[in-house]
Amino acid sequence: MKVLIIQQKMIGDVLTSSILFEAIKVKYPNAELHYLINFHTHPVVEGNPYIDKFQFFTPEHEKSKLKLLSFAKQIKKEKYDVVIDVYGKISSIIISYFSKAPVRISYYKNYSSFFYTKTLKRKTESQHGASLAIENRIRLLEFIDINFNHLLAKIYLNTDEINNSKKYLINNGLDLDNPIYMISVLGSSPKKTYPFSYMASVIDTIVEENKNSQILFNYIPKQEKDARAILDLCNEKTKANIHFSVFGKSLREFLAITVHCTALIGNEGGAINMAKALEIPTFTMFNPALNKQNWFGQSETKSHVAVHLSDYIDLSTHGNKTKKADIEDMYKKFKPDYFKSELIKFLRNRKK
Repeated sequence: MKVLIIQQKMIGDVLTSSILFEAIKVKYPNAELHYLINFHTHPVVEGNPYIDKFQFFTPEHEKSKLKLLSFAKQIKKEKYDVVIDVYGKISSIIISYFSKAPVRISYYKNYSSFFYTKTLKRKTESQHGASLAIENRIRLLEFIDINFNHLLAKIYLNTDEINNSKKYLINNGLDLDNPIYMISVLGSSPKKTYPFSYMASVIDTIVEENKNSQILFNYIPKQEKDARAILDLCNEKTKANIHFSVFGKSLREFLAITVHCTALIGNEGGAINMAKALEIPTFTMFNPALNKQNWFGQSETKSHVAVHLSDYIDLSTHGNKTKKADIEDMYKKFKPDYFKSELIKFLRNRKK
């Protein structure tokens, strides 16, 4: 059996969908499994032993209809038996349909179901204690006779990457015998970013709780201005514990650094998912406009904590708040004092 799984765009999505490969290989060890992703997300699934080949969707494919159709024809030549389209947008619909695979699976949408041979509707309530992101993905495999089991995404680093990052941290003055906290200071967009002053307060709490805490910021060079703005809002004692210039220059370097951290704390998004896949504890502040259950399951509570404004106030009267002004207003209500005691408990459980 030859299978193509399609998951374009975001790092967290690509990482989460990688669980499907392990599930298929366990059931069908001789299956040949390919993964269609955007090239920039490859580092989080690089070295995954369950993936036999990658197909890369490029910006050119996205911008040009002719190049997209040419790519779809190339996919057809692979003669897949099964195509599983987790992404379910126009480009992946076209690729799935043109593959002419006998079995084409995706989520049900009234405008696209015609292009697939099997579709299912997403569940809105967890049945197994996992996040809906995980449960709904694994349910796609029911059409090839695979039932639900608790699988978690994994990231595979090699020994050199781990050792080199350890040397990098030590050479930059970090003590691996004291707690190191990676802070996801910025979300994937302004709409998914905890207010700067509130984030600074969270970081202050970490250092207040343990004066030996060492703080790293997760940011990329183009985000330096915003990351520095959060640094400037921290109190002076906290600033002394922040190693602002210590960060991964690439995604793999970030992963290799994170594996040495005590925990990752901050905005929900790709960094949180990557830390979980490295088996690093996380403390997540969710965007109030999002459904926490989509990306956080009750089965995770042993090592991970996630907080949402709805945990503290009734949001039923707020309706569907998706406009930027609405989200900003909801974020302002999500004050750090709401979850300060939970954060302190999380930190105390992880003292070295």
